[in-house]
Amino acid sequence: TYIGSFPAPGNDVEEKPPKPSSIFPVAPPPAAKVTKKKVIDTGLPKKKTKKVSSVSASMSKITGAPAPKKSAATKKLLAKVAAPKKERSLDQDSLMDQFKSPSSTKKETAEADSDSKVATRMGILRAISSLTDPSANVKLDLPVLKILLSFLMSFGLGDGNERLRNASRDAARDIVASYGSSEEAASFFLPQLEGVLNTGRADETNLDPLSPEKVPKSVVASDFRKEGVVVSLGSIALHLQDDAKIDGIVDMLLKALNTPSEDVQSSVALCLSKLMKKGTTQQRVESLLDDLMNECIHGSNLASRRGAAYGISAVVKGSGIASLKKYEVVKRLEEACTSGSPTSKEGSLFAIELLSSRLGILFEPYVIVLLPALLKAFSDSNDHVRTAADKTVGLIMAKLSGHGVKLVMPAVLEAFNEPEWRTKQASIHMLGSMSHCAPKQLASCLPKVVPKLTEAFSDTHPKVKKSAQDALEEICTVIKNPEISSISETILNALTDPANGTLHALEALISTEFLHAIDAPSLSIIIPVVHRGLRDRAANTKRYAALISGNICTMVNDARDFVPYLPILLPDLKSTLLDPIPDVRSITAKALGSLTRGVGEATFPDLRPWLVETLRSEDGSSVERSGAAQGLTEILVAGGAGMVQNVMVNEILPLNSHPKAGTREGVLWVLTFLPSALGQAYASLIDESLPALLSGLADDNETVRDVALRAGRVLVKSNGKAHKDKILPSLENGLGNEDYRIRVASLTLLGDLLSMLGGTKVVKGNADTQDDIRQAERAQAQIALVLGNETRKRVLSSLYLARSDTAAVVRQAAVQVWKTVVSVTPRTLREILSELVDQIVVSLASGDPERTQVAGRCLGDIVQKLGDQVLPEVIPVLRDSLYRGDEHTRQGVCVGLAEVIASSSKEQIIKFLNILVKVVQDALCDENDQVRKMATQCFQSLFQVVGTRTLDEVVPALLVSMESQDDVTKSRALNGVTGILSVRSRELLPYIIPRVLKTPLTISHADALASISAATSQTIHMHFNSIIPTLIMELSSFYGANLDEEEKLREDAVRCCSRAVCRNVDTIGVNWLISEVISKCTHDKESVRKEACWFLQIIIEERQSAADFYEDVDIIIREFIHRLNDDNSVVLKANNTAIGALTKCVPVEELVKHIRYIKDLIGSMVSDARYRKGGVGDGDFFLPGLNIPKGLEPLLPIYQRGILYGDATTRELAASGLGDLIKITQTKYLAGPFLIKLTGPLLRIVGDRNPPAVKIAIVQTLGLILTKGGPALRAFVPQFQTTFVKALSDPSRQVRVEAIKALALLMPLSTRVDPLIKELVSTSLGKSSNVTADTAGLVAIQTATLEALTVVLKHGGNKVKLAESVPSSLDAGKELILHEDDGIRESAAKVIGYACELLGEDEANSVMEELVLDHASNLSSCSAELKHGVACICRRVLSRPIGTKVDREIHKSITSIILNLMKDDKTMVKEAACVAIGAVLGSSHDINSAISSLEKSIAKNMDTKEELSVQQGAADGLSIAARQQPGIFRTSEGLFLINSALKMAMSGSQRVQFSYNDFLWIALDVENGETGLNEYLEHAYLEEAKKMKAIYSKVLIKIKAVNNDD
Repeated sequence: TYIGSFPAPGNDVEEKPPKPSSIFPVAPPPAAKVTKKKVIDTGLPKKKTKKVSSVSASMSKITGAPAPKKSAATKKLLAKVAAPKKERSLDQDSLMDQFKSPSSTKKETAEADSDSKVATRMGILRAISSLTDPSANVKLDLPVLKILLSFLMSFGLGDGNERLRNASRDAARDIVASYGSSEEAASFFLPQLEGVLNTGRADETNLDPLSPEKVPKSVVASDFRKEGVVVSLGSIALHLQDDAKIDGIVDMLLKALNTPSEDVQSSVALCLSKLMKKGTTQQRVESLLDDLMNECIHGSNLASRRGAAYGISAVVKGSGIASLKKYEVVKRLEEACTSGSPTSKEGSLFAIELLSSRLGILFEPYVIVLLPALLKAFSDSNDHVRTAADKTVGLIMAKLSGHGVKLVMPAVLEAFNEPEWRTKQASIHMLGSMSHCAPKQLASCLPKVVPKLTEAFSDTHPKVKKSAQDALEEICTVIKNPEISSISETILNALTDPANGTLHALEALISTEFLHAIDAPSLSIIIPVVHRGLRDRAANTKRYAALISGNICTMVNDARDFVPYLPILLPDLKSTLLDPIPDVRSITAKALGSLTRGVGEATFPDLRPWLVETLRSEDGSSVERSGAAQGLTEILVAGGAGMVQNVMVNEILPLNSHPKAGTREGVLWVLTFLPSALGQAYASLIDESLPALLSGLADDNETVRDVALRAGRVLVKSNGKAHKDKILPSLENGLGNEDYRIRVASLTLLGDLLSMLGGTKVVKGNADTQDDIRQAERAQAQIALVLGNETRKRVLSSLYLARSDTAAVVRQAAVQVWKTVVSVTPRTLREILSELVDQIVVSLASGDPERTQVAGRCLGDIVQKLGDQVLPEVIPVLRDSLYRGDEHTRQGVCVGLAEVIASSSKEQIIKFLNILVKVVQDALCDENDQVRKMATQCFQSLFQVVGTRTLDEVVPALLVSMESQDDVTKSRALNGVTGILSVRSRELLPYIIPRVLKTPLTISHADALASISAATSQTIHMHFNSIIPTLIMELSSFYGANLDEEEKLREDAVRCCSRAVCRNVDTIGVNWLISEVISKCTHDKESVRKEACWFLQIIIEERQSAADFYEDVDIIIREFIHRLNDDNSVVLKANNTAIGALTKCVPVEELVKHIRYIKDLIGSMVSDARYRKGGVGDGDFFLPGLNIPKGLEPLLPIYQRGILYGDATTRELAASGLGDLIKITQTKYLAGPFLIKLTGPLLRIVGDRNPPAVKIAIVQTLGLILTKGGPALRAFVPQFQTTFVKALSDPSRQVRVEAIKALALLMPLSTRVDPLIKELVSTSLGKSSNVTADTAGLVAIQTATLEALTVVLKHGGNKVKLAESVPSSLDAGKELILHEDDGIRESAAKVIGYACELLGEDEANSVMEELVLDHASNLSSCSAELKHGVACICRRVLSRPIGTKVDREIHKSITSIILNLMKDDKTMVKEAACVAIGAVLGSSHDINSAISSLEKSIAKNMDTKEELSVQQGAADGLSIAARQQPGIFRTSEGLFLINSALKMAMSGSQRVQFSYNDFLWIALDVENGETGLNEYLEHAYLEEAKKMKAIYSKVLIKIKAVNNDD
């Protein structure tokens, strides 16, 4: 049956089977024959059913049969094919034709095949295959097997139909696999298979009894048989145990790889992979791979290289993936692909392709390694290399898994960014090849691929652009959606030319009706167009793009395919959501809502937070917040009612109270869009959103208010009719809100609601036309029908009240709404009058001033419109409310009365005057201040209408009541009087003040005066000339009296009244008040002065907050300073308290401005106290006001502030002024803590960079504090000491002098003298780190330091604890005694003198020998400085008590030396010697003998011809002698010298006279009386006696004291 249905081969034509698929590169057809646009060849086999050829090719490799011999013609053709230039010149058919025999060109016509014959043969083959199925339980013997196998090899494997060949191959494979394990069968199978593998022909002898006539004998049939035999041979090899046999089969299979048939090579590779672990093949793997690699890379022809590539893939597949790394397969392929010849590159690409095909996912890790080589191959100059690379990459992409795509994609994209155009082109080819990925991988990679390809269109190189276009077209070939396919050309045009094609593509997409789901490739080309459209400047383009973005996710099978594109589209959608054009924002918002519904909000979790953040942003515009709100609304609606409720209540609405206006505006934008989006479903949110909306209407920001109003109108429009019961109460409440903006907005919304309910529109303008009136009439009726009569009355009453609002804009809005719904106002007013009056009364009683005012205005408006009709109803209601209502009601009644009075005519008021006067009088006397205030306005209105008759009716009654014994009556009457005075004070004060000031002041009158002062603050000062004296005199009457309880209460009342007067007076009257009080401060009575001081105190205290008396502070200070010298302690105490109030209530920085004035006042007062008639003169004077407990304390803050924070002048004044105060304060009133307060600021500020004058003042004041404080300041000694020592280095001489004096005062308190001496010694020698002055400054500092050291040794030398302290001082003196500066030598001599005093006579003798006697021999040749230093030493040592203890021989030598120095040519030396001779004289033991021996030498220098300094030196020397030996010059021995001095005192220069006057003052002991003078007169001659008496009485007696030179 099979043979009968088998077609007989023909003679005339070669049997031509279907063209097998091949990956061999095919030469392109001539350009002239191209009829359509070329599509990139992917290199993959065409999609078809499972091919038998692949298995049969594998079988040929397994058998190991030798390759069939080729004819000479075939060899010749192969040689031509191997030639490099001609190798690719043939197409696939020509390549196959070279293996045909020459005889095959002429044959008979082949018998035609048919479907029925094919079906018959297919059924037989299936039956044969089923015989090997174990379930058939059929056992075939060897003869049958021989027939079957021969039949299958002869007919089945050579059949021209591919399906039949596949079935035959499978059947032969199954037979060999099932029975090949049998040795007998194997011995038959193996030779048969080898024979076919070698010759391509089956052994027809085994066909008997079948006819061999129809057996196909063509070359193609032979190839088919070899392919099938290879599969069978591979199957039988699996059952062989003979390693040699297996190795032989492997070798045959390897040779079979050279067969120029793709199917044969594929089948051989399949078999080889299974045999890699059989026999000894595993040991041969390395050599096999080496041979195959060599053939693959360096093969002579295409078929051999392709076959070797198949072999490499099979060996690696069979031996395991590890062999790739073990034998460096990938590395060798990479090297060949990157650096070899074109043939090597092509072969390596074949191997890479087949390795990827056979290993699949296992080869993915190596793809990354090979990727650079593949990219480089794309840019190769050889066409065949590029073609091979294209096919290789296509197959790799088809095999990649999702993970593989993720690994490959970054490298490909990175290559795209390379500047080399060939690399970029290669990456584009690879990106285009990704269209061959599996659908799942394709969907994941296209979102990245297509944008890169579109980006390539902007490249400058044309080939890059062309490659990108080809890649996109290749991607379009895998589009499954027919609608997208139909417009793909338009979309591709948009991708290649975005500027001109984007809009057309978007229009095409919008106009297309989609019946099929959009697949991933379709999405990949649509999204870039949409992306470009969203970024376009044209509004229309953005609209289309946003519309497509929202709808596209509804047209995909799986929304997850769209998710990868969200990162691309979402930023653009965010941008268009904030677009200035409203409909673009609207469409984008709906698109976002559609996306949320399609892919879920969880897909873009950052979107809603971004929208909320945009709503809250202060940097964005109102338009941006609007877009964000619209987008958020659509997203919330897409999320469902639950999400809307949750987000609005918990996230959005709480932001309404945010401090930033932008955030509040954003919330209101959401409320603008949400009602329309939700429709009637918004009802559940009305209650929560209305408060936010109303607060937005009252916002300070205008934009927020506008948005809130817009949101409210949207709410009314969308939900007004259905939910008026919810909306209307809120709007009514808004009409009474405190904020006028809310009232305006509420009126606007109420107008919208009423006009909507009434079927009309809110009128604009006057609305006086007949049409407007008829329309309002209809609206009024409709509103009454919808709302009901009661609600209508209530709403219209509220609306009419709003017409009297305090804000003009509210009134205007209310009038427009009123005209919209009311046609005739008087008629409507009469209808709603009762409700309106009730609302007016409620508003009057609300306690809110604004509502009360509005109600009053409304009441006045009603009175004006209705006149006499309403007064009889309104006035009784107001009167009853006054008597029955609370305080707020009474206030409202007063406002209403004032409006009624102001709106009524005089005739109307007179009709009700009796009622009105009584009501006003009672309101004026009310206990509540606000009620009285309102009543005062009512009284004023009544007074303006009726005139003085009002006063005549009210005031007398109130004055009578003020005299009542009933406290309540008096209090109410006083309330009424003060109320009237607050508006009519000028008329009433002259009448009332005298009556109130009757003395003695009663408690009631004092209280009345206090109340009157509060009511008449602006005019009462004109009556201070009577009020203030009365109050002060009344208070002074209590002084010293024994007061009972009633009098004490009266005193308290007067004092309270005084405070009230001072507190209530207006600023203009403060000066009047102070002037009046000051005039009483100098009163003869101390009680009056005391109360005047108290009055000044209360002025300061009560006016503290107003601070309006600062201009008069100097007057107050002057009076306070003068009172410090008062002779009454009570006055002093009151004055002290008042000064304390001044420094407490007035800022100290304000008082510091008067510090010079205070100092001058105190100086003037002290000077006056000293030198006025009866003054103390130069004696001690202590200011009484300071010499009381805490007398100085009130003034201290002023000086402290000046010292710490004033400028240089202020600091000087404050420091010296404080010193002045300390001088006139006794020590006992300068207590320890108080002294600390004084000392701290001075010590803190003295170290700052202050001018010398400031430092001098501070140091002098510190000296005074030391003098006054004594031991109480012992804790401050280190700070004092540091301060004074630092001052010794000051550039100012006076500062240094004051510091030396202060150190002298400090020594009695100091307990640690040694460190001080050490520091002073170091500084005097110029070794201190603090000394940085120049040479002149250093000399001054050294001099001052030596003087300070002298002072320390003099006053604190006995406190020295360290043995080296005084000797170190002595050494310093010795070192500096020869200094070139006169002052330093003199100061050093002082130090030596006091050091010798402390160290004793031995040290003194030693010093005199060392410093004086050692220079005696060559004194005449010594320098003047040395001579001067010697004289100074002699003077300082001998003038001290230690001088009398100096060895007499030394003393005698010193006398001789000094006498010689007195004759020196240098004035400086001579002067010092003259002074020193006095010390010599004073230290002599035999004074009379010394005088007689020295008087001529001394007298010789007491000559007017000598230098003045020498004359003065002689006088100073005599003064020293007189102090050391008192009385020696009052004896006969000293008479000569004192007379000579008398002569000098009465002649010569004034300087000389002063010096000799001082000597005479000391010699005559003037300080202790005239005893010394009398002693002198006993021995003096008459002439000298007369002169001495004269100078004594005129000069000497006036000298207070003579400074001791020490």
